[in-house]
Amino acid sequence: MIWFRIDNRLVHGQIIEAWLPHIRAKTLLVANDDLAADELRQEIMSLAVPSGISFLCCQVSEVASMLRNVRKSDPDQHVLILFSDCADAKAAHMTGQSFSLVNIGNLHYGPGKEQVCEHIALGAEDRSCLKYFKEHGVEIDFRCVPSATTKINL
Repeated sequence: MIWFRIDNRLVHGQIIEAWLPHIRAKTLLVANDDLAADELRQEIMSLAVPSGISFLCCQVSEVASMLRNVRKSDPDQHVLILFSDCADAKAAHMTGQSFSLVNIGNLHYGPGKEQVCEHIALGAEDRSCLKYFKEHGVEIDFRCVPSATTKINL
């Protein structure tokens, strides 16, 4: 299983305690240009990842090639891919990483954003991105944790 998630917090407790076990991921791949360029932040984030889970970071444009490399050695390996925002997930999709479902776990409130549920605030760019996903047949799953049943009508 390959699980694609948008969560501006990136690596945090819900990822470690809920999502990794839920999808039985053996690899956590964070696709974020800023993080890919910051070895210190990568090292700090890696400290939260349990032993037995591979932690990788890459630029958004490298997601497809990184995932191919990860799955080359074990085609059945379960992987969780994290993006910090809708724009990064859309960019990965546009540069060749196909996916049929994206989970939106957390998008913080900010200027120009509307709070649509307790863990998701959407601005015009986010809405445009979600429209792109719908137009490309990507199902959008709005859950903070695997057991949640949040339904959002946009």
